Amino acid sequence: MIKYLYITLIFFALSNCSFNKVVKHHGVPLLEKKQDKIIVNTSNKNDIINLLGYPSTKSHFDNDIWIYIERKQTQSEFKNLGRDIIFKNDVLVLEIDKYGIIKKKDFYTMENMNELKVAKNETTGSFRKKSFVYDFLSSMRQKINDPLGQRAKKRKELNRR
Repeated sequence: MIKYLYITLIFFALSNCSFNKVVKHHGVPLLEKKQDKIIVNTSNKNDIINLLGYPSTKSHFDNDIWIYIERKQTQSEFKNLGRDIIFKNDVLVLEIDKYGIIKKKDFYTMENMNELKVAKNETTGSFRKKSFVYDFLSSMRQKINDPLGQRAKKRKELNRR
């Protein structure tokens, strides 16, 4: 009788297991298929919102730039300790003019993103360590951290001993 009970418990435990990997989805589903329906110089903001929803990111320069993202990731195999692996990463960049019409459409996949060139230039800080701004901010930080000057007094007493 106990053997049947063990067999039944093992059967129920194994029947609840799934060998399919869990896929975490972020962004607009089926972005690659939906972006084909957007036509440059014809589609407008309302068409895009009806088709894709509101954008993940908006930018306002000369023209509006709307960015839509689709990302799918899953856990890797056991030998990689279950780290997340990104297997789909699509980005749609739409440039919209002041009248609300699509002027430019760029679609990037993971393969396309590897071909993008990123600027290597770096910007430097506008203030140096001995500038007025640095001195002012340092004194303000010191006053915030020790408003009554108690730490300085304790240091002087410890140095005397």
